[in-house]
This record gives sequence, structure tokens and C-alpha cells, in this order.
Amino acid sequence: MNRDPRLLYGADIRKRILDEVAADIARLATRRKVGRLVSVGIGEVEEIAVYIRGQARAAAAVGLPFDEQHWPADLTQDECKARLVAMNDDPDVLGVILQRPVPDHINVRSLQSAIHPLKDVEGMNPASIGNIVYNQMALAPCTAAASVEMIRATGMKIEGMEVVVVGHSEIVGKPAAFMLMAEGATVTVCHHMTRSVAAHTRRADVVLVAVGVPGLLTADMVKPGAAVIDIGINQVTDADGSSRIVGDADTGAVADIASWTTPVPGGVGPVTVAMLMRNAAIAFEKQIELGWV
Repeated sequence: MNRDPRLLYGADIRKRILDEVAADIARLATRRKVGRLVSVGIGEVEEIAVYIRGQARAAAAVGLPFDEQHWPADLTQDECKARLVAMNDDPDVLGVILQRPVPDHINVRSLQSAIHPLKDVEGMNPASIGNIVYNQMALAPCTAAASVEMIRATGMKIEGMEVVVVGHSEIVGKPAAFMLMAEGATVTVCHHMTRSVAAHTRRADVVLVAVGVPGLLTADMVKPGAAVIDIGINQVTDADGSSRIVGDADTGAVADIASWTTPVPGGVGPVTVAMLMRNAAIAFEKQIELGWV
């Protein structure tokens, strides 16, 4: 594949992280048997299959057993929670990945809260997200952590840089903002109530956009030489009826202005899965330190 030199791809960053994690898992395996990562899907949701395959491949690459479970859609909230709590007490379970979406009758936040923070390899337990505020980022939300990793890959110094985060979701925008502040960045968070998003993004050294609106970030909203980290994943249909995946930035036009632009797909996504594996290695080590056997 011919790569556009204007774009910051995630494949090389993913490989580096997975190589590091594989070495960590091999080292830790001399101290304790390696537990398995359990992927939990509730109901049959075709859209998540591609994500599960990617997670399984990454787990195999770092030496982690991967257990793909599909639970019936008619399980009650309490039944799901009981199964997750049982995994907390199972030493053979290293970590749990709760696939989304879940059936309408399931409260996903409640289930995320049921997963022990040291088995919450996605970093989605409210305690995991809350720890970021206190600069305790052992298991951070994977997409937010991947976004910060992509900024590091540009070689730019995060300390002192001005970052604008467009989107303030609990799993990407907010944790990414806190993680960047912890590293010394000055961070502005824009959202649907912001009067002029462009007024903020034009002064930023880095724009991180995660709102789910195709082409929201245009070239005239970006400072020349800035970095654009695009986390949006949107399916659009062209005039000929074909569909494709695009991000929240007008990638081609923005890449002519910015120094670095992440493509969609192929940018942040591959690194997100790698961060999931890094979280698993961190969780493994902490479980050993606490004597979980």
C-alpha cells in the first residue's frame, strides 16, 4: 500500500506497542500463569465482529489467551452483573472486555461498574476514568490513551502545547483532556454549546476531534503546521450508492494545512487495540503485586 506522506498512520505505532507488551507478558509469565482476556458480547450484534477479530489477533500477538463469549440477548441486568462479578473472583480471568452496543434493557454503565478496576482492561469503570483526574492513569480508556500516543508519535513536546479537544464524551474527549493536562498541555474542550469552534481550533497546536460528524473539521479551522488527531468513525454513502468510512475531519484538505493528520480508517483505531493490550499487561503486573493467584 502506498502511504500518503501527509498522514500519520497507526500501524507502526501499533507494532511497537504490541512488541513491548509481548515482552512484558513473557516476563510476567515467569511469575504467574497468564490468565485469559474475556470478550463479552450480549446478543448478536454483527457490527462488533470486526472489533472482536482485531482484539483476538492483537491478543495472540502478545501471548494472551482470548476467550470470546456471546451471552443471550434475553439475559437480565442482574444475571449479566452476576456473571461479571464471578469473573472478578476467577484468577484465570486476566481482564474483561464488554463489547458495545448491548440490548436496550441493559444499563451498560452499571455493568462497567461491576467489572473490578484491575480487570477493566478497557479503562471504562467509573473508578478508572475518575482516577485520571488525580493523575493516576494505570488503566485509561483505550481510545483516549491512543489519541495521546498519536500526539507523542509526532515528536511534538506535549508540555506547554495548546490542545483543543472537540467533543466531550466520557470515554474519549474528557479523559483525553485530563490526560493531556496531566502532561502539561493547555487544553480547551469544545462541544455543541461552543459558540465558535473554529475560533478555538485555529490557535491550537493539536486538534483532537471526536464528535461523529463527517467532515466537521475543515482546512480553514486548522492552524498551519498543527497536528489533527481524528477519532471520528462515520459511514457515509456516496452518490453511486457505495459506502465508506470517514472521520470527523475533511482529511484531504486538512492534510494540506496540518503537519500531521491521522487517516480514518488506519489512524487511531489500530493504536486503540494496542492500548487495550498494554492495559492488560499493566493489569497483569498489578494483580501479581497484589497476590492475586
